[in-house]
Amino acid sequence: MTNFIGEYECKLDVKGRLMLPSGLRKQLDAASEEKFVMNRGFEKCLVLYPKNDWKYISEEVNKLNQYVKKNREFIRYFYRGATEMALDGTGRLLFPKRMLEYAGVEKEVVLFAYGNRIEVWDKETYNGLLTDEPDEFANLAEEVMGGSKNQDEEDVS
Repeated sequence: MTNFIGEYECKLDVKGRLMLPSGLRKQLDAASEEKFVMNRGFEKCLVLYPKNDWKYISEEVNKLNQYVKKNREFIRYFYRGATEMALDGTGRLLFPKRMLEYAGVEKEVVLFAYGNRIEVWDKETYNGLLTDEPDEFANLAEEVMGGSKNQDEEDVS
């Protein structure tokens, strides 16, 4: 599985194409064959998965019990707009217009790469997400990674 890392500011051209930064291209696994699957993110962004990693993600989603209404709704939303993409001869990806509209992307984007995905954010939206970072991130880190004091006290006793 791919393990991306990095944050890149980029611009779309007038046709909705994005030059994938060389720093990200170097991190691509050869098994991806420079192909991606793009879908809507959980927030207002787009997510690019290397084609070979998408296989594992879609297998997990497809394991959900489709007789449960919430699962069906999640599956529909998760796959809605999913599109196969490939780098062209000059290293560009062409984004469908409706997907750019969904994410509010016009020209300037931030590619936020982590794990097996690259999130594609409108630059202003992305910067707005991080305005409360110092205090909020510390609280979030404690909640997600540190456990509560009550749990720590119970572990000691």
